[in-house]
Amino acid sequence: MRTLLSTAVVVLAAASLHAQQPVYNARLGATRIAVPHADESETVTIDGRLSEGIWTRASVLTGFSTYAPADGTPAEDSTQVLVWYTATAIYFGVRAYEPHGPPATTVRATVAKRDQIDAEDNVQLLIDTFDDHRKAYVFAVTPLGGQADGIRSEGGGSGPTVGGQGFGANTGGNTIDLNPDFAYESKGRVTEWGYEVEVRIPFKSLRYPSAPVENWGLQIIRQVQHSGHQDTWTPATRASASFLRQSGTLAGLTGMRRGLVLEVNPEARTHVTGDSGAAAGAGWRYTNKPELGGNVRWGVTSDLTLDGTIKPDFSQVEADATQIASDPRFALFYPEKRPFFVDGIEQFDAPNRLIYTRRIVQPVTAAKLTGKVGGTSIGALLAEDDRLGSASGREHPAVGVLRLRRDIGGSSWAGLTYTGRTEPGYYSQLASLDARVVFGTLYYAQLQATSSVTRVPGATVSGPQFEGVIDRTGRTFGFHYTLAGIHPNFVAAEGFVPRVDLVKASMANRFTVFGAPKGLLETWVMRISLDGTWTYDDFFNRRAVLEEYASYDNSFTLRGGWTLGLTPGWAGVAFDPRKYTALAITRPSAGGTDTLPFAVGSRVRAAKLAARVQTPQFRRFAGSVSVLIGNDVDFFETARARRTDITAGLDWRPTARLRVSPSYARSVYARPGGGTFSTTDIPRLKIEYQHSRALLARIVGQYDAESRDALRDPATGRLLLIRSSSTATYAASAPLRLNGLRGDALLSYQPTPGTVVFAGYGSTFTEPDALRFDRLRRTDDGFFLKLSYVFRL
Repeated sequence: MRTLLSTAVVVLAAASLHAQQPVYNARLGATRIAVPHADESETVTIDGRLSEGIWTRASVLTGFSTYAPADGTPAEDSTQVLVWYTATAIYFGVRAYEPHGPPATTVRATVAKRDQIDAEDNVQLLIDTFDDHRKAYVFAVTPLGGQADGIRSEGGGSGPTVGGQGFGANTGGNTIDLNPDFAYESKGRVTEWGYEVEVRIPFKSLRYPSAPVENWGLQIIRQVQHSGHQDTWTPATRASASFLRQSGTLAGLTGMRRGLVLEVNPEARTHVTGDSGAAAGAGWRYTNKPELGGNVRWGVTSDLTLDGTIKPDFSQVEADATQIASDPRFALFYPEKRPFFVDGIEQFDAPNRLIYTRRIVQPVTAAKLTGKVGGTSIGALLAEDDRLGSASGREHPAVGVLRLRRDIGGSSWAGLTYTGRTEPGYYSQLASLDARVVFGTLYYAQLQATSSVTRVPGATVSGPQFEGVIDRTGRTFGFHYTLAGIHPNFVAAEGFVPRVDLVKASMANRFTVFGAPKGLLETWVMRISLDGTWTYDDFFNRRAVLEEYASYDNSFTLRGGWTLGLTPGWAGVAFDPRKYTALAITRPSAGGTDTLPFAVGSRVRAAKLAARVQTPQFRRFAGSVSVLIGNDVDFFETARARRTDITAGLDWRPTARLRVSPSYARSVYARPGGGTFSTTDIPRLKIEYQHSRALLARIVGQYDAESRDALRDPATGRLLLIRSSSTATYAASAPLRLNGLRGDALLSYQPTPGTVVFAGYGSTFTEPDALRFDRLRRTDDGFFLKLSYVFRL
């Protein structure tokens, strides 16, 4: 009661204070904002207190609406956002009221690392500086002023994203690319009525048109963790193919000065790597590799940026988390994390990941131009790659990437993509046209046509790729239908194409049931999916489908932030014999044994069931568990297998600065006739101590235990033979045992984007028996130190 009275007093006081201020209540249709322009002398101290006089003249944004899990109702939690600007920066003040109890227990607020605010309450400012409803800068702040930032793209996104119920979870079916980091200031504090945050975004951190008077799109999202709700300032509806098109407007911005945008970023680092040496008895030895490099970033205009780099540091501060490869036909995707590439990475978004910058292994030099001129977005990159990226292993390949996208109408576009990699005796190029057309509010169609040409010594091959998509994003009913094909000779040397030689047709229908207001069930989302896959030639010759899948996914959101899921699935799979030509089998004969080609198994039919539970973000912890059981397809032996998967994770926050995150993944494939074919166990523990927003200490330990039996013919049980690609001889398949423990320790100081001090140590161990920890043997280790400083002029 005391908290409710305090909140009421503060709200009344704020209402009185704002009596002379322009108030824009979005639920009353006031979404076009005249933003006060203040003199540069009226800048404020960013301290999380909206106490300076200029805040009493700022425009006030109110009237938030609930967007997720259900839209269309006034927000339960009152929010006010204040905005004004000077010639060099735009300022936002946030007052987020919490009526459900004492903020000390209802507001989720810890000292969070940048871009890792899934567990925090937060407010997200989506600023569409080109007002084109296609891309928006995202600046998110927590109650203590913690930051997350990135780019929100309609129909795109190429880097690591945040999902679940946290940052960027439900913004119109799209997530937010957290790769880019922008320089901005924010401070916040938890109060007796909720929390208050102050934000300053310099125009140097933004790209915008060069015009005397500008209009920018603005949407504001508030994430309330204890309930799992998302509120938006404008009353956005889920029945729309475009989320950004439902934004408000910062109207009539004038007199903005971006000034000179020039960043010089020298880097110094050293890597000390240890191993036991090639010779027996050589002992442990270390090699040191000091390096110097750097980056330069120049804002050519307010909407174009030129980046250059020489010998950049592309070491990973934290290694990519191991993924379980249950299907050997597919490559594993890992997001781009390297600093040079992430600036302006949104301009390289291309359907079907035809641009995947991790294909550039480690450039000696590189330059890129990114931005938007008129209605055309530009992403151009040239690089000289290291020999590690060479087809021969001896040359330095030249790499070129170009992505152009032209705006059409309110939210549609047409795009052009070109990529090329060239070295003596080898080249690979592709060109692609794509278009996305949004129509009728709920619908969009997307088309893509690509052709590639690849030359290797003695041969030149070419092949097409195509895709057509039609989508309906309705509130209670939606669908997503796709037809896509990739020729067997198609090569995307600078892209990520996990599988070729296929045509795939997909049909997905979604039905959403909304519960009664304040009832236990908030939403029940049903997705019925049907997929069919043919080899490329079989599809056009009207032959039988190779693979068919069906699933019925049920996702329940309960009041309080609980999420439950239940998904039965069915599959019917035949095996393409061309994918198994390296396998053979022996058969007794009068003269001994004969070696015969392996005959793949007959079509497999399987059914499985997946269930999952995700808790709300409690004050000190959150967790999730998922289980999969049933029959599945074993693509190693072309047979049916009994599959059991368990994945569990916990995020425990015993204090505001300490975070402990254990996780465990287990996958078991068993042969139908008895016996285990493969087992994978991956326990992982990450402990982080965030002393301040800039200073972090972290320890990560991960164990990878993989056990796989020798391959056997599912019809006879005999061992399979595997042909060596180098010697063309056969050898009997052997069991696989891999037991590896990796430990990494890091001390990180990052006061601003680009300015860093990293000091770390990592070591890898192996042992004969999984998870025993009694005969561990160190196989390698290493120290690294990186110093980087950004001079901003």
